[in-house]
Amino acid sequence: MSVTLDRPLRAAPAGRAATVDSRIRYGATALVGAGLVAVTAQWLAGHGLQDLGGWASGLTSLGRWTGLVASFLLLVQVLLMARIPPVERAVGQDRLARVHRWVGFASFTLMLAHIGLTTWGYAAGSLAAVPGMFWELTVDYPGMLLALGGTLCLVLVVLTSVRAARSRLRHESWHLLHLYAYLGVALALPHQLWTGTEFVSSGPATAFWWGLWAAAAGAVLVWRVGLPVVRSLRHDLRVAAVVPEDCGDPDVVSVYLTGRRLDRFPATAGQFCTFRFLAGSGWSRAHPYSLSAAPGPHGLRITVKALGDGSAAVAALPPGTRALVEGPYGRLTARPRTRRRIVLIGAGVGITPLRALAEGLDYAPGEAVVLQRTTGRPLFGAEFARLAELRGLRVLTLPGRRRAPDSWIGEGAGPADDTTLLRHWVPDVAERDVYLCGPEAWTASVVRSLRSAGVPDSRIHLEHFGW
Repeated sequence: MSVTLDRPLRAAPAGRAATVDSRIRYGATALVGAGLVAVTAQWLAGHGLQDLGGWASGLTSLGRWTGLVASFLLLVQVLLMARIPPVERAVGQDRLARVHRWVGFASFTLMLAHIGLTTWGYAAGSLAAVPGMFWELTVDYPGMLLALGGTLCLVLVVLTSVRAARSRLRHESWHLLHLYAYLGVALALPHQLWTGTEFVSSGPATAFWWGLWAAAAGAVLVWRVGLPVVRSLRHDLRVAAVVPEDCGDPDVVSVYLTGRRLDRFPATAGQFCTFRFLAGSGWSRAHPYSLSAAPGPHGLRITVKALGDGSAAVAALPPGTRALVEGPYGRLTARPRTRRRIVLIGAGVGITPLRALAEGLDYAPGEAVVLQRTTGRPLFGAEFARLAELRGLRVLTLPGRRRAPDSWIGEGAGPADDTTLLRHWVPDVAERDVYLCGPEAWTASVVRSLRSAGVPDSRIHLEHFGW
């Protein structure tokens, strides 16, 4: 099965999209800052500063403030990963995931501080009395058992999100455990409403918290559940064929999907979707796969390397298998582009979204360069060659294993450093937009070279290949 390469191309977006995205980013940051001010104001209105004058009352007061901020950040964390389309387009999943992670750790740390300070304060400032007071609070105060259960769920999520633990887990297991975060958030609500005086101390405070809870729950229900269901039913994506790729790696296959009204499927080159293939026992777990060809009205294509149970099962999907789809997501598109000349740099199966961009972006002969790192036959080698013939794409393959742990270039490239070689291959790299996708450590090495070569961060567009 072939992919059409000569389809009509749309021009790169004007600066208006960049302006809109910038305003959304600043607006979202301002809203979070205003929310932190609001919850601190609630603490102040509840005699937060005055209570700091005593030892036990001061501990309890700080416990109230850390609880308020932890609750607010917990809901911000939910909103960050709710796939709200304007925010996702303006920020991108890569950056949202990083912010989500740091906000999560901050919220979790403040939540532990809330538990410890509040219990210590209720124990009249006596450390020896803390265990007994913790038991009394848990058993006798309304909603506290549920809150304890929610806390344990969040502890599980945080421990499995630490890099060392996450690297040892299968993606399927990590994803399933991560869903317990929603249960943890839900179990915290009764405790906040029953025993948190700041939550119900006034009409505006009650409206603030109920509004924030409703926004978080509504965003998840609409964008994480409702919209994917509607799109899956509307477009009825089905597997048309699974084709092994001629790259020397038997674990890499391309999946061709057909469906209804795909001219209205809102994907663009460079984006990814999460798929649930309704075949076998793994249908309940979603897996993110980049589009490896520019989407068109006749079908979609993803290219998958077997890295886990879910991706390994893709090679055996029979034609006609139905796919439930979430997305499209990702900012590795024409949207952040600022220059006519571009460089696409990818490694291994991370080249997949760049292959779609090489087809879907607008450029004249000589304006686009592909640098492809590979340890075997290059993935999509024939397709890149055809694009070079039809559209003047310049393709440079960088074969071999990395010549050093901190290098992104393969053996045999010569003694020059990475930045010098980059400038040799693309002399005007500092004047181009750069699209980058690959393993995280390798990508970090490329970014260092790009910065050394004079490429500003605003023109480095990347998504990590991994989870």
